[in-house]
Amino acid sequence: MSDNTPEFTDKSVDELVDIARGCRREIVKMVKRANAGHPGGSLSVIDLIVGLYGRTLRVSPTEPKHPGRDRLILSKGHASPAMYAALHAFGFLDETDLHSYRMFNGICQGHVDSKWTPGVDFSGGSLGMGLSFGLGVAISGRLTGRDHHSWVILGDGECQEGEIWEAAMAASHHRLENVTVIVDVNGIQNDDFVDQQMVMGDLSAKWAAFGWKVRDINGHDMTEIAEAIEWSKTTVGPCVILARTTKGKGVSFMENNPSFHGKAPDDEEFKLAMEELA
Repeated sequence: MSDNTPEFTDKSVDELVDIARGCRREIVKMVKRANAGHPGGSLSVIDLIVGLYGRTLRVSPTEPKHPGRDRLILSKGHASPAMYAALHAFGFLDETDLHSYRMFNGICQGHVDSKWTPGVDFSGGSLGMGLSFGLGVAISGRLTGRDHHSWVILGDGECQEGEIWEAAMAASHHRLENVTVIVDVNGIQNDDFVDQQMVMGDLSAKWAAFGWKVRDINGHDMTEIAEAIEWSKTTVGPCVILARTTKGKGVSFMENNPSFHGKAPDDEEFKLAMEELA
C-alpha cells in the first residue's frame, strides 16, 4: 500500500450530470432485477454522491482501504443502489458486481456493508448511527495526524433519531473541521411524508443552534452541489449541507411517491423508467 494519499477526481459539472444519469438507470435496473430495494431515496441522493466522488473524495479503486483516504459514510444505508451505482461509475465495482445486488453472498448487499463491498467504509442498517461513526473517524484522523475527511450523508427522516443530535453537539464541542454532513431532504421516509410522521421544523435553525455552519442548496443542481462542497472545505467548523431533493427523482411515477420508498417497479413501470432515463 502506497504512503501517498489518493488524489481526488476533478470532473466537470456536465460530466457529473452525465454520470448521475447513467447511475439512475443502474439504480432502477438493480432494484428491478432483485425485485426489492429502495429506489426512491437512491434516486434522490445520487446527484450528491456523484458530486462527492467527482469533485472532492480522495479515494482510489486500486487501494480502497488506504489509511489516508477520505470516508463517505452513507448513514441512510438502505439507499445502497445509489452507492453501488457510483462505485461502478468510478471504477470500484464492475457490471457483474451490480448483478449481485441483494443476492446471497453477493458483493452488493441490501444495505451498504464495509465487509462485502470495496469502497464502502460504513455498514448501514439501523438509522441514526452514521454521524457518530463519522465523528469517530474524524477524531481518529486528528489524533493520528492524518488529514482525511468524513462526509456523512443523512436522510431527513433519519434526523428524527436522537443520536444524530448527540453527535451534532459532540462535533461542535470538539471543534471538528474534518467532518461534513449532507442531509438528503426529500420529504419522505419509510411510511409516509416526513411531516406526517414527525414535523421537523426548521432544519437549518436546528443545525445552527448546535454550532454548525449551514448551507441550503438544490440537491439536484450539480453546480450548486459543487459550490457547496467547496464552501464546506473553506469554512471553519463542522459544516452541514441541506440538500433539497425529490424522492424518486428522474422517474415520473416514483417522484414524491411514498410507495416507492422500498418497492421495485413492475414490468411496465420499468420500461417507462428506462425510457424516461434514456
